[in-house]
Amino acid sequence: MILIAGIGNIFLGDDGFGSAVARQLSQRVLAPSVRVIDFGIRGMDLLYTLLDQYEATIIVDALPQQGSPGTLYVFEPDLKDLEGQIAAVEAHVMDPMSVLSLARSMGAELKNIRIVGCEPETFGAPDEGQMGLSPVVAAAVEPAADLVEQLIEELRSLAPADRL
Repeated sequence: MILIAGIGNIFLGDDGFGSAVARQLSQRVLAPSVRVIDFGIRGMDLLYTLLDQYEATIIVDALPQQGSPGTLYVFEPDLKDLEGQIAAVEAHVMDPMSVLSLARSMGAELKNIRIVGCEPETFGAPDEGQMGLSPVVAAAVEPAADLVEQLIEELRSLAPADRL
C-alpha cells in the first residue's frame, strides 16, 4: 500500500496546500493500493496511520524553501537524520519530520518516504490567518497532484508486485 498524506492548516492560507492536493487526488481514479488521506493538522492521526507499515508514503505540504511562490519540490528525507532525535508531536501542529521520528520510535518501518512541497506565498495575517490558498499556490494544486501520480508510479516500480 502507498499512503498519500495531505497535511496543513486550511485556516492559514497557503498552509492548506497539502489538504487541497489530497482533495484533488481523492477525485481521481487511483490504484486500489493507494490510500489518500487529508490529515490537516492531525499529527497523531498520521502517526498512528504510519504504524500500519506502508510500502511507501508521500507527504504533501506547504514547504517554505525561499523559492518563488507556487514552486513545487520533491524531497526524499534522510531518515538517518531521525536517529537520536527526541520525538514529540503537538496536537494542533504538524511537523512531518517530528511525526516520522515518533512513528519510527514506536516501531513503524518507514520505507520510500517522499515529501512533495509547495513554496507558499502567504499564511495570512499573524493574528487572523486566511481562508483559502493564494492564487499562485492554488494554481500549483493540479500540477502537484500530477506529480504525486508520477511518484506513485515510480514507487510502485520499486516494490514487489504483490505489495503495491
